[in-house]
Parts: sequence; C-alpha cells; structure tokens
Amino acid sequence: MQETREISALFTLIDDPDQEVFSTVSNRIVDYGRGIIPNLENLWENTPSEEVQERIEMLIHKLHYNDLQNDFTQWKNNPYHDLLFGSLLVAKFQYPELATAPVLQELERIRRNVWLELNSFLTSLEQANVISSIVYNYYNLKGVEVGYKNPDDFFIHKVIESKKGNALSNGILYLLLCELLDINVKAINIPKQFILAFFHNDFDQHDKNSNPQEKIHFYIDAISGQIFTHKDIESYFKRISVPPVPFYFKPMSHKRIIQTQLEELAKCFANPKNQYKYDELMELSKLLDE
Repeated sequence: MQETREISALFTLIDDPDQEVFSTVSNRIVDYGRGIIPNLENLWENTPSEEVQERIEMLIHKLHYNDLQNDFTQWKNNPYHDLLFGSLLVAKFQYPELATAPVLQELERIRRNVWLELNSFLTSLEQANVISSIVYNYYNLKGVEVGYKNPDDFFIHKVIESKKGNALSNGILYLLLCELLDINVKAINIPKQFILAFFHNDFDQHDKNSNPQEKIHFYIDAISGQIFTHKDIESYFKRISVPPVPFYFKPMSHKRIIQTQLEELAKCFANPKNQYKYDELMELSKLLDE
C-alpha cells in the first residue's frame, strides 16, 4: 500500500506511551485492512525497539484475525461446510500465510495410494485395513496423545508435513480421505474422545427414529488406526459410568468438528501471555455457533 501522510503520521504514534492514544492509532491502522501489512512489516524491520516491534506484531495479527473472522463467517454461511477448507482456516490462525496447494497435493497423493488398493468387493473391515496399511504403515502417520503444549499437533498441514498428529487432527485427515473415497466414515460424539465410526451404507443420519449405533460396523482410533468393536465401546462407557444413549453415536457435523478443533486448540494458549489467542479462538468457535 502506498504510504500516505496519514499512514506515516499513524506509524510515528505506534510507540506512544499513552495507551488511549495507541488504541486510537491501532484502530485506525486496522481500518486500512490487510493491504497495510507490508507497510507494517517494513516498519518492523526498521524498528530497533522490541516493545514497538511487539506492538507492530499485534497489529499484523489483528489484521489477519479480522480476515479470518470474515472467512469463517463465509464458511459458516455456506450450506456445505467443507471439512478441509474449515480445517485449513483453523491452521491459518497460527499460519496466516499458509499455502494450501501443497496440502491438497499431498492429500491427493495419499488418496490415490489408498484408492489403488481398494475395489468394490471389499467389506468395510477390509477397507479399514487398507486405509490403515497405507496411512499408518506406508505413509507412516504417527499419533500422539492430545496435549496442549504443541499447537502444531492440531493443524492439518503440520500433520501432513510432519506425519504426526493427535486424535483430532489425524481423525480429520482420515475423514477427508474417506470422503474423497466415498467411504461412509463419520466422527461421533463419544465423551472425551474423538472416535470415528464405519457406518452401514444405508445409514440415514436424518432419520430421527433410528438408533445410529445399530448402523455402525465398528470404530476407529485415529491415533493408530486401531479398530474398536461394539464391546470395546460398551466397556468404555461402563468405565466412565455414562449410559451409551443414541446421541453419542450420532455423526458430528463438519461445523461441530471444526468448533471442537478451535476449542481444543485454544487450550494451548490458556496462559496469561497468550490469553488473547485463547479468547480469539473461543470467539471463532462461538461465531460458528450463532
């Protein structure tokens, strides 16, 4: 963006010690939109003060965040909530300049490797074994327990890049492959877990009179690709002393999956230094709920 007199004047006030003045200046800079980011980056490179650099970084973050809010609003209002696009938006919270093409290319490469091993005569169990063989053995995807020290474990592009993710991010990758391969796998609402279920092909998730559990062949732990039986899931419900009501076996919507991703990611920033990131992620989750 061409640097006007007003922009130059605003930039000279970024280091103003008066918080009220800085707040007014910040709001005016943010009003310019993302086009002003290169100007701010140039200012950052030519600023010796770390305190002023931090203020500039916050301004750039705020500009990216405003764009992200708009992107999430558009995603929410689209009748088809594309899971890959939603997950890439989550990643853009931390990596605003993320290039999506390499992610799409690598996802297509994995899909093709799985597709070459599939045929229309395979049972659901055989399909699951093919996916696990390619994804966890050949592709060498690893799983880690959900923790909140490394935000990268939640981002789809980092999972593809490092071949390591938690149940949520690995699960999203597994779901994306199944969608591309037209395999009826859904995430379900098991308490405190992110579990995938292989549904019968005739399952109608809009049929409110049916018990979705009766239409599930088996379950998948996305961390490792391990298969769980109905008995395994029943044992888990007994262990946590929760009755296995039909709600827990209903497929999660793409919107709810992305909300869960935002809410779990937010826990990585639940400390005083990064409280603003926690608040922003929860705000994005709430935005999808409206």
